[in-house]
Amino acid sequence: MNAAVTANLVGITGIVRRLVLDGALAEPDARKAMDEALKDKKPVQQYLIEKRLITTTQLATANSFEFGIPLFDANALDLSQSAIKMVSEELVQKHAVLPLFKRGNRLFVGTSDPTNTRALDEIKFATNLMVEPILVDEDTLRRVTDKAVTAGDSLSNDDTEGLESLETGDISDNEPETADPNKADDTPVVKFVNKVLVDAIKRGASDIHFEPYETDFRVRTRMDGILRTVAKAPVKLNTRIAARLKVMASLDIAERRVPQDGRIKLMLSKTRAMDFRVSTCPTLFGEKVVLRILDSSAAKLGIDKLGYEDDQKELYLQALAKPYGMILVTGPTGSGKTVSLYTGLNILNTDERNISTAEDPVEIRVPGINQVQMNVKKGMTFAAALRSFLRQDPDVIMVGEIRDLETAEIAIKAAQTGHLVLSTLHTNDAPQTISRLMNMGIAPYNITSSVTLVIAQRLARRLHDCKREVQLPEHALKAEGFSDADIKRGLRLYEAVGCSDCNEGYKGRLGIYQVMRLTEEIQKIILEGGNAMDIGEAAQREGIRDLRQSALLKARNGHTSLAEINRVTKE
Repeated sequence: MNAAVTANLVGITGIVRRLVLDGALAEPDARKAMDEALKDKKPVQQYLIEKRLITTTQLATANSFEFGIPLFDANALDLSQSAIKMVSEELVQKHAVLPLFKRGNRLFVGTSDPTNTRALDEIKFATNLMVEPILVDEDTLRRVTDKAVTAGDSLSNDDTEGLESLETGDISDNEPETADPNKADDTPVVKFVNKVLVDAIKRGASDIHFEPYETDFRVRTRMDGILRTVAKAPVKLNTRIAARLKVMASLDIAERRVPQDGRIKLMLSKTRAMDFRVSTCPTLFGEKVVLRILDSSAAKLGIDKLGYEDDQKELYLQALAKPYGMILVTGPTGSGKTVSLYTGLNILNTDERNISTAEDPVEIRVPGINQVQMNVKKGMTFAAALRSFLRQDPDVIMVGEIRDLETAEIAIKAAQTGHLVLSTLHTNDAPQTISRLMNMGIAPYNITSSVTLVIAQRLARRLHDCKREVQLPEHALKAEGFSDADIKRGLRLYEAVGCSDCNEGYKGRLGIYQVMRLTEEIQKIILEGGNAMDIGEAAQREGIRDLRQSALLKARNGHTSLAEINRVTKE
């Protein structure tokens, strides 16, 4: 190193000096970072990462050189090896370290901070082994640690071994199930069921299916909208597994001939609980039990996280800001209607408003909102709940679903008399929602004077960062629905690849929406008795994107793939 370069580095010390020498950081940026980090009273490495002046890989490389510690690519780590289990999850999470492998009496531990000697000392004490640090860049370490913890909690062969040896008698249809799920010989079943539930939560599943067949019993979970088999059990235990789930949901274990519905509250820790909606259904070879995971945090994501385009979001917010009117959300089961409604309710949920909801069942519990569970056997129907709400000084009313004429009429009268009403319908798109109301018997003038906005939606899987660009010929793009203007501007479309950090190239889901406000032209068509096709054509003239056009926009922006939007919107 010549004297001029050394002079330029006067006052720059430690890892920052190494970063400058490596060319990862400019000398002026280095001096500024040291000064600002000192003012903010934080480590300079943390400041550099937060300001994106360097990458975690560059920092790990510099640390490796400075401390003489080898750098390891943790992506190549086999998460099934036993060394990972030698250190408790608590220590791993506390110090952001990860056991990598064991050689003799030495345990090699991945860390992004070689100065964290306290972590190494605690692991040495806990394992009674010599501990050697190995550098892993921080982003990779965090990602692999999360996967390792999840893998440690996921179902393995060990979790089902006890089931194979469990004896069970032949229970006929005329003989009620009398096995006590808490008996010692049922302990493997209890552990198996609990493991499935916890694992599904950690994997981000939305539903769990326990399915008996003639020769096997399988468990599937729905992740990102797709069902996948995660476990199997001996078919002879189908009644005990179903009984365990029914006991947890406070259902009648002796009744196996008719469907039942219930709810499970699973305590994950002292401060966190998860609710499950339970549905049983008799099948040819036993009871199928389906659990819907009710994650209240999904409704608190905020409207910006749901996937609305800017113009669609603005229309929804404008409708929510009105003191009266009706907002209808439509789509198939599992398309995110409840989350869309509760996102709007959370925006409206203030001390100044009285909000009441009628739901079957109540899926998401929210403080500050008066939620009513439907009970048809006791006479608590949607219509009965609505009549009660109107006598209780309401500002905002949410009806879980408009199923019949009586409910629709009361909801529309509420919207016409100074109340904001939110509800759902099961139709394919926004124009068909209006037709459905007319087919129910609602007068066209009542629809135009009450309904302010209709939102149709679907959920598509979101492409992960491992996606790759794909080139398609012009005729194929036109066949998919892209316009000539889109093609001339240049389209960048992507396809799923798949990596160790995603589900077949996808991670998470995003909404695809058709947001239709009732313009004067659409109201005129409704009053003239027009059908869904007439309303759809008018919406197109008004510039309202249908579901297919909104899906193509998501693909054009790189959020999802053509294969995925074809799965959810192709007619």
